[in-house]
Amino acid sequence: MHAHWIEDEAAIDVDTLRSHGVHYERLATEPAAFQAPLDALKGANGYVHQDEVSLSVATPNLDAICAKFVDEHLHTEDEVRFVLEGEGVFDIRSGDDRWMRVTVEAGDLIVVPKDRYHRFFLTDSKQIRCVRLFQDASGWTPVYR
Repeated sequence: MHAHWIEDEAAIDVDTLRSHGVHYERLATEPAAFQAPLDALKGANGYVHQDEVSLSVATPNLDAICAKFVDEHLHTEDEVRFVLEGEGVFDIRSGDDRWMRVTVEAGDLIVVPKDRYHRFFLTDSKQIRCVRLFQDASGWTPVYR
């Protein structure tokens, strides 16, 4: 994970993310290693559904899919992603409405809290594979700003 303030590129550490409501931790990417911590997170936060999503240049309509995430939006439940492969970028509004840029890669678990404006895009590699956790099996619905 690499994080910084967009306005001045000053580094952001895990404690700063946490102070703005963003949960981050590092996990091993082998299923035997990450499933127990994900199960604990599910139990502690009421996440009832787990799936896996993969995006790459081979994904049909990749540009159209990614276009849904680049505009500033929020969800009425937490957005939980654990990156298994590849990388992506979350721009997340801080508690005082500044942009934090968080680049996640394999082994990174991030929880963007519900009702927090953010946006997401792929890096130039255009590849990510993630485990997602949901409080509602129907998934997240974006509410655009």
